[in-house]
Amino acid sequence: MAEAVGEPLAEGISLQELQLAARNHGMPLETLRFPVTPVGLHYLLIHYDVPVVDSAAWSLKVGGHAERELSLGLEELRARPAAELTVTMECAGNGRAYLDPRPVSQPWLLEAVGTARWGGTSLRPLLEEAGPRDGAVEVLFTGLDRGLENGIDQRFQRSLRLDEALREEVLLAYEMNGGPLPPQHGFPLRLVVPGWYGMTNVKWLDSIEVLDRPFDGYQQTQGYRLRQAEDEGGEPLDRMLPPAPPGRRPSSSPRSTPGPGAAGASPGEPSPGATSSVHARATRPATSSHSNRPGTWAAMRTTRSRRSS
Repeated sequence: MAEAVGEPLAEGISLQELQLAARNHGMPLETLRFPVTPVGLHYLLIHYDVPVVDSAAWSLKVGGHAERELSLGLEELRARPAAELTVTMECAGNGRAYLDPRPVSQPWLLEAVGTARWGGTSLRPLLEEAGPRDGAVEVLFTGLDRGLENGIDQRFQRSLRLDEALREEVLLAYEMNGGPLPPQHGFPLRLVVPGWYGMTNVKWLDSIEVLDRPFDGYQQTQGYRLRQAEDEGGEPLDRMLPPAPPGRRPSSSPRSTPGPGAAGASPGEPSPGATSSVHARATRPATSSHSNRPGTWAAMRTTRSRRSS
């Protein structure tokens, strides 16, 4: 495990953090040796309640600033050309527990990461069928999960620039590691955006909306932002940063404040008044992965230099 195990944190774990840690879980770091993380060991972060979805009645709605509106059931999506990608995901708050002072949120050490084989169909052809109109700039993804965060009743939503959403590797996934997508990982359908932090990969997808203006919802403009001072808007967190060299412990990560979720266990994200400095990076052992594929962590070897006598 990480070298920091056994070191005391800045302060004791609160009841709220304990509740979050019981609801969510990280990946045992010794399983970094596996090229694909077993489903039950992949890191898990649930913002609000896990929705109960009847797959026979569920459909994905596509529309907005587009020429056509689409509605596709799960079997219709399965009938489309299939694709599979092996992708490493990491939570943007990985390493948060090392902060001093530490924000009350999911107390990640270094374990908020996992690599899975995601099976589904490419998003791009679906967007092209809908036909984004002139002036389209973003694509909004809305999940079925709903909760109260910082006093705001909301469904989890994140957007991507249109050009990012049209990347060939962006996937609508209905399988994980060769089996059906588990409820906790977004059944019946989730977004997978290789190379982007976990919050971008919206779970329990309900709708996809083409926008003619930047999305200004909570999770985009208040959550997941890096701030150096309380009165600034902050920089958005989006693409995963390269991990730190082995043996190097992170010193800080985005600060966040919790909001009571639908189950009283929302992990919370950075609030407008929160402050943060350099984002924490997960320590990566030499046996972290066996793949050089885009979207996954590659194996890394280190050597010690010897002094000449």
